[in-house]
Amino acid sequence: MKAKENHRMSEKVLIVEDEESIAELEKDYLELSGFEVTVAKDGESGLNLALSQNFNMIILDLMLPGVDGFEICRQVREQKNTPIIIVSARKEDIDKIRGLGLGADDYMTKPFSPSELVARVKAHLARYQSLTSGARSNNDIIEIRGIKIDKTARRVFVNGEEKAFTTKEFDLLTFLAQNPNHVYTKDELFKEIWDMESIGDIATVTVHIKKIREKIEADTSNPQYIETIWGVGYRFKI
Repeated sequence: MKAKENHRMSEKVLIVEDEESIAELEKDYLELSGFEVTVAKDGESGLNLALSQNFNMIILDLMLPGVDGFEICRQVREQKNTPIIIVSARKEDIDKIRGLGLGADDYMTKPFSPSELVARVKAHLARYQSLTSGARSNNDIIEIRGIKIDKTARRVFVNGEEKAFTTKEFDLLTFLAQNPNHVYTKDELFKEIWDMESIGDIATVTVHIKKIREKIEADTSNPQYIETIWGVGYRFKI
């Protein structure tokens, strides 16, 4: 085993995967990049570990013995903002949409390159850490027509009522609100928020926009904040 990158030694990754060969391959590649890796081989132990210990990242299979990946994602997201990457052999869009809708940050379809998984783990962690590190004395606030976004505390209020946002939902809402009236394509938003080129992952953006609208719009069928520009993308209206 190669020498590990010491600066990553504090970054702990939980892999929940029942196929031992896949779990070991993922574990080996992540450890070579300096991550501390724990593997759970069934849903129940994976869920218990995810809720009882503090991990920097969770890599989650969907089809697991006992508790499935969807339920794990749902329960973890109720309590923690830990980045979650779903990896699954299920290629159907409905599975991707459901997983992302439950709060997963990314969805990778098997088979995939282990080096791509490592790259995505690093990208999600870098963004998450840069956004959550170090509070400032004066909070950076965005206020637009009843919506208040506290960028420092990462809290969102709609007409005075606080709404719970996942990490990527908050990032996407904040980016659009900071760039009002600018129309962004789904590819541009995916690259901006997920730090990667879009590779058939348009559903990721679509699902996150839908979830954000459910939290900030009085009528999701007639959105007053995030407007769909058909054939192009989205913009935040002011």
